[in-house]
Amino acid sequence: MKNFPITESLVFGAQALERTETGLQPHRLPASARRQNEDAGFSMAERQPSGVRLKFRTAASAIELDVLPTKRVYTGMPERPDGVYDLVVDGALMQQKSALGGRIMRIGMAPPSMVLEPGAVQVLRFENLPAGEKLVEIWLPHDEMTELVALRADADLLPVPARKIWLHHGSSISQGSNATSPTGIWPAVAAALGEVDLINMGFGGNALLDPFTARAMRDTKADLVSVKMGINLVNLDLMRLRAFGPALHGFLDTIREGHPKTPLLVVSPIYCPIHETTPGPGQFDFAALAEGRLLFRAEGNPEEAAKGKLTLVAIRRKMEEIVAQRAASDPNIHYLDGLALYGEADNARLALPDALHPDGAIHALMGQRFAQAAFSGVFSEIGRG
Repeated sequence: MKNFPITESLVFGAQALERTETGLQPHRLPASARRQNEDAGFSMAERQPSGVRLKFRTAASAIELDVLPTKRVYTGMPERPDGVYDLVVDGALMQQKSALGGRIMRIGMAPPSMVLEPGAVQVLRFENLPAGEKLVEIWLPHDEMTELVALRADADLLPVPARKIWLHHGSSISQGSNATSPTGIWPAVAAALGEVDLINMGFGGNALLDPFTARAMRDTKADLVSVKMGINLVNLDLMRLRAFGPALHGFLDTIREGHPKTPLLVVSPIYCPIHETTPGPGQFDFAALAEGRLLFRAEGNPEEAAKGKLTLVAIRRKMEEIVAQRAASDPNIHYLDGLALYGEADNARLALPDALHPDGAIHALMGQRFAQAAFSGVFSEIGRG
């Protein structure tokens, strides 16, 4: 086995690779944005490498990747599954591995606390790969922080050029919450069907119209940009309708500074029964937690929606109105109703397992529908590489 340096030419989907004492930490926000963020949860989410993968051509029959993962353990909550590393060969999922050891981050909810326990580097070995030269991708876990330490193979690893790039921003639903593997999150499913290279800026709990996120998107090369917004604004009870409209306009204005004519798709929230007409904040269902089940509930008062508290129904209406207004002078902006990805009828047969996040089957459905709407629909010239 020969050692190969892990360089930016082999890593797709990351905004930066930070050198640490152990290896390389992939970041999904550039340093300029990270300096302006003061939220610990956002810092953790952007270090979880959703959509980040190693990608190269090789004739290797065996590849080893050394990683140092960080596992999260939440006090009083069900145990989280280990992160998954997906090996994809010529577009087909071939093997899946998990790093069973590593660091442990113990997180207390009340009072808030965070303790990091040290851990050892883990070795992932992918072997018995198909003969001959092939395109190999190793997708990193979408919901588990990991540092890249070393890369080995029994044949050369050759960089490959990027295809057309799809830059996407959204919430934990876009990051992949409740999906079982990194290639199973809905943006990855859609990107595979559209044959585009994904840069996933879906951040759990943090699709909040932050200006530094908009500037990061402005400065990122892309052939298609999409923004899926709404659920975090409701379940964090962050703003009222009066603030939402101007904030969305400002976010889109910033993106347009760097992408003045790039196709821009604005996507409203998928169906979520607890917040359709009930404002936030959202909260854990502690009675369910006592039974070992993770569920969410809405704690707002539906009557306050008339006073401008945000609901998903109100957000969809406002987003469609804003896109229609902007389209009068911007022919490259489009609106996609999130209910077309997952609606009330879908919820009746495929319910959100925790009342908030899709499971693997719903992620697959959403990815297929997005690809049909975008890469086989209004943006068909972008898809297929």
